[in-house]
Amino acid sequence: MSYLNFKSEYDRFPKTTIKNHRAFHGYDAIYQELKSKMNNNSVVVFDYYPGVDENEVYEFIKRFNFSLEINMHDLFKDGKTMTEQMKYNLTDDRVFGKMYYGNLADFMDEDKLEEAKNKVKEHHGSTIIYGVGAGLVSQGDVYVYFDMARWEIQLRYRKSMPNYNCDNYDEDILKKYKRGYFIEWRIADKHKAERFNCFDYVVDTNKSNDPKMISSDTFIDSLKQLAQKPFRTVPYFDPGVWGGQWMKEVCNLDKDQSNYAWSFDGVPEENSILFDYDGVTFELPAMDLVLYQPKELLGEQVYSRFGAEFPIRFDFLDTMEGQNLSLQVHPLTEYIKKNFGMSYTQDESYYILDAKEDAHVYLGLKEGIQPDEMISDLESAQRGEIVFDADKYINKFPAKKHDHFLIPAGTCHCSGKNAMVLEISATPYIFTFKLWDWQRLGLDGLPRPINIEHGKHVIQWDRTTEWVKEHLVNATYEVKEDGNDCKIEHTGLHELEFIETRRYTIKENSFHKTHGTVNMLNLIDGKSAVIEGDFEPFIVHYAETFIIPASIKEYTIKPYDCDEIKVLYDFKKERNEYKFHPFFWQIGGKYTYPADKDKIYYHHRRGFEDCFEAPQNIPYRSCL
Repeated sequence: MSYLNFKSEYDRFPKTTIKNHRAFHGYDAIYQELKSKMNNNSVVVFDYYPGVDENEVYEFIKRFNFSLEINMHDLFKDGKTMTEQMKYNLTDDRVFGKMYYGNLADFMDEDKLEEAKNKVKEHHGSTIIYGVGAGLVSQGDVYVYFDMARWEIQLRYRKSMPNYNCDNYDEDILKKYKRGYFIEWRIADKHKAERFNCFDYVVDTNKSNDPKMISSDTFIDSLKQLAQKPFRTVPYFDPGVWGGQWMKEVCNLDKDQSNYAWSFDGVPEENSILFDYDGVTFELPAMDLVLYQPKELLGEQVYSRFGAEFPIRFDFLDTMEGQNLSLQVHPLTEYIKKNFGMSYTQDESYYILDAKEDAHVYLGLKEGIQPDEMISDLESAQRGEIVFDADKYINKFPAKKHDHFLIPAGTCHCSGKNAMVLEISATPYIFTFKLWDWQRLGLDGLPRPINIEHGKHVIQWDRTTEWVKEHLVNATYEVKEDGNDCKIEHTGLHELEFIETRRYTIKENSFHKTHGTVNMLNLIDGKSAVIEGDFEPFIVHYAETFIIPASIKEYTIKPYDCDEIKVLYDFKKERNEYKFHPFFWQIGGKYTYPADKDKIYYHHRRGFEDCFEAPQNIPYRSCL
């Protein structure tokens, strides 16, 4: 079956060309460059992101002749001790842990770390410090950072790679991912971000035995350039038990795969960015951009609320010729904060890109149901005693192309078969409480995790049929914007959510201001579009997600090689104002109001003490 009336030009590997810079390709070229920067007394630091192939890099290290080698593995606590120390954050749950906000050094032996520092200082000769956290010992004379994207790490987990300093080769993939998501990647990102300006070189290690290296000047200039222009992240695609066939055609994927269920396109925590240096493609985690250029990318308002995190994500859920998703619910903010250490939750929506005639969405509860009865049936179904009757408890709405279903946290929902969903949500994407999975096993042959115990504490039982119809199903209305004659519709999200979406139907062009906040968009109809402004024209194709950094003040969108387009435009909306004004007490009884005192959200603590740019001049900082 064909889903398009034109040939797809979807770009799976979008690149940003950086002029007047170069990359060193392959270990031979990297060796020659690094060797030219060393002498007989050089201290060389090879710092790794957890997941880098340490054996591969050590084969490279052996090309040099260092008189002192310090292996970071020798400075970390042993694997069992580290796991025990992580126990509180790992939890006994198969999927969910608690966010760890500490540091990499927390898992190191303090005495051994200090001893290593002294060895380096006292040694007369060439020294190599290599491994995860090497920069904690010394910044050295030459500092090389070996980087890797989280998606590649996940693929390596599936091929039996263990977590860092751990022997869990054959452990459940979900548990490996949990350890990475809640602990390893958090402390590794924090360590990396603190040392951006120390790097002399950065190495892309995403492809085995095919490294590329750039200088620190190239690294910094590339990220600064990217934060000043539209760009795309590198999408990735994954099969699933309910997966469909739509993305195979539209996204130019392998036709021999049985299905594709997910695509994550516009999720900097998971996705990469690609740079082109005179024909050499260099891959970086998109989080490097978020961490290095947060204000330029996100804008002051978003940065003050979320810190260096990208709060919005787009992804595809493909059930065309597939099956229903699991029936699920997402936690409320208070619940996710108390139980998992996150300060905001996964509010979301389903935008229907395509649908067959029998497509539908399960959303909200039917009128008059009894919570205890529904939970009892879910628990009985989980024990295999009954088949859960979803139609008895959950509303089932027909879904057609360009429908928009809003899903604030606490709302029971799932997409049915034969729908192609553009899912728009806040970034904490792992926190899905599955309530019922239609008696299926995962692709690994294991039962998929069911989270009724969590779910029953967050389901909003008053979100029933009539309320859902009024507030969550196609709550669309036209709006006017200065400078725009095209049709503009507010399509979401719900007033409880911090994201707003608008749909633009454009025949000639549309004018946009970022208003100092990051914009995220997807071309939801039409062959292609061109984005123009104070940057080189940027072309996007049907179904591609793209990002407009906050640093871009204004831009236009118009059809390219077609007559009409539809663009879904997503941004952090202004919050309602309130009358209680927070203020800072100062010594002597003085107080000052923050600049955004009228906003319902002034500052939401993220768990990092360095989230403020300057020290607070208040006597009791614990109140923050």
